[in-house]
Amino acid sequence: MRSPTQHLALPFFDEAHRALGERLADWAPQQSVDESDDRRACKEWVALLGTHGWLRYCVPAEHGGALERLDSRALVILRETLAFHSPLADFAFAMQGLGSGAITLAGTPAQQAAYLPAVARGAKIAAFALSEPDAGSDAGAMKTEATRADPARATGTFDAYTLNGTKTWISNGGIADFYCVFAKTDVAAGTRGITAFIVDAATGGLDTSEHIAVMAPHPLATLKFDQCTIPASAQLGALNGGFKLAMQTLDIFRASVAGAALGMARRALAEAVSHAKQRRMFGQTLADFQLTQARLGEMAALVDAAALLTYRAAWLRDEGEKHGGVRVTTEAAMAKMTATENAQRVIDMALQLHGGLGVKVGMKVESLYRDIRSLRIYEGATEVQQLIIGKSVLQG
Repeated sequence: MRSPTQHLALPFFDEAHRALGERLADWAPQQSVDESDDRRACKEWVALLGTHGWLRYCVPAEHGGALERLDSRALVILRETLAFHSPLADFAFAMQGLGSGAITLAGTPAQQAAYLPAVARGAKIAAFALSEPDAGSDAGAMKTEATRADPARATGTFDAYTLNGTKTWISNGGIADFYCVFAKTDVAAGTRGITAFIVDAATGGLDTSEHIAVMAPHPLATLKFDQCTIPASAQLGALNGGFKLAMQTLDIFRASVAGAALGMARRALAEAVSHAKQRRMFGQTLADFQLTQARLGEMAALVDAAALLTYRAAWLRDEGEKHGGVRVTTEAAMAKMTATENAQRVIDMALQLHGGLGVKVGMKVESLYRDIRSLRIYEGATEVQQLIIGKSVLQG
């Protein structure tokens, strides 16, 4: 099934975006990966996406990327189209961008050269390690610490940090080649005491063996740092500037989460339409019933409402980059909240239209029903997006 591309005619997109969308819509249906083992499948998707050049949209051109800078509209198109076909392919693509995004934004030239070209080729798998057992939405509550190794007595300088603590719900945990890790360097300073670091997977003192099984298979793990020593050169961005860096990274990719939800909703609508036209009952097709038509109309409106907010957020972010990087936190929150919540409703209605077949394992609407649920939680739960939007409204 080819993903729809009519929406690319909207004025949010330019000709380069439209061409990207059409190429990907032609390419994606031809790809097939056995997803029974999510870890193996994710690696295969990364390799496939890298070989065919799609991962080049995760990094800027100077480091092997397809475009001069990260482009939110391109990310939305890619995630929407990939999620239409395979949410796991979308996941593999998204984590290459999110996991390396902080390096794109704040990495030294040496760090960028060491990691970004490999991310673009699919040669290195990236991961973003922010959440902890008791610090998800409240990042300031994190307990993972990074302490400076004993300074050289003669000079007072230091050449290493030691990490101790636990990160959890880490996407690509256990299969990533490196992790962008956020840790406290000033324990008493809350969010103002967090610093980012690049930690290679083979670093001593890092244990990624505790995998997390979830309802829609994705490679997740808990990371444990026990006297994990990394060089001072692994510091990513400014000392104690990690929280701001994490939020800037999430801002870029939050609209793309909405794009993924949108792709799943479009697929559910397409499956519902196809089923309604074919399923016969009481001497006519399911599509002939007015109740079915009304339900499909509601689903289509929910999809389009989410699409407009998603494309607006991505367009505003790209336009803002031309004028010094104007933040679009509120608009991205609206897009993420609406697209994920609407997609949940659309997929639920699609499953209901399928009747008993909807809950049969192996049916597309059944897998979509499991896949969509996590999107309402990760990268900022719906309730967090509501708070962001509400505060913005109160501030005028």
